[in-house]
Amino acid sequence: MTHATMPTPPESALLDWPPPVLRAVSPPTYWRCEADWSWDARPLPEYLLWCVLDGVGTLRWGDRAIALTAGSCAVFGPGDAPRARHDPRRRLLVFGIHFDAYDAAGARLPPPRIVPPHNGSVTHDRALVVALARRAEAAHRQPGRYAARTVLLCLEQLLCLLWTDAGRPAPDPVDAVLDEIAGDLRHDPGRRWTVPELAARTRLSRAQFTRRFAARTGLSPTRYLIRARIDRAHELLTRTTMSAARIAHALGYPDPAYFARQYKQVTGEPPSHSRNGR
Repeated sequence: MTHATMPTPPESALLDWPPPVLRAVSPPTYWRCEADWSWDARPLPEYLLWCVLDGVGTLRWGDRAIALTAGSCAVFGPGDAPRARHDPRRRLLVFGIHFDAYDAAGARLPPPRIVPPHNGSVTHDRALVVALARRAEAAHRQPGRYAARTVLLCLEQLLCLLWTDAGRPAPDPVDAVLDEIAGDLRHDPGRRWTVPELAARTRLSRAQFTRRFAARTGLSPTRYLIRARIDRAHELLTRTTMSAARIAHALGYPDPAYFARQYKQVTGEPPSHSRNGR
């Protein structure tokens, strides 16, 4: 059983299997650029992941020029010579790490395999970028091979984030709230959610909220909640020893018989079949 899915992000060679073998060439580093800072890099010998966490400025490399703001991320390839400036009143805070990437045979991978499309755009999940940058920098200062592995995993996750964000328009504020609501319904389906309560979070009327939610997820809020409850019920039936009656009660069904009927309507089988099919 699956929920309606969001639009599929662009295919990425980075995400092919087996994935690239990454090797850090420099420590993961933060720097708050000085007021009179400017950057005119020599051609890079390796890749560089460069993420702006605060401040404003401009970045140029090759024939590209972009405005920098919090969340702007770029991956420079070997041979790139980026140039950057910033507003000294709103100095840039940058996280960066130099790295190389190889295939399973040890050959260095070319930029099309590593550099995301729409390179230099603002990521949709700035909080995740900040968290991964912080974790990578902290892990580098810890001893042991697991710390070094953590740095590479954070780097890989950051690259995957940039690839999956590439070309996707950022959700408008209402769509962002709708995504949060859909997540809340999936994560806590047993709560007594009401459409008016959810609509109030979006500052839309009940009818507008229902229409926008259905367009975003493929299901009305009520049907989405039912699917979330049945998905969770299926998991509990097949992975725990909780009785069907306890599961029904936990998921907000006062009548186990009604739960059983709804479960069969959604899945095509009664709860007992899911339990017996463990």
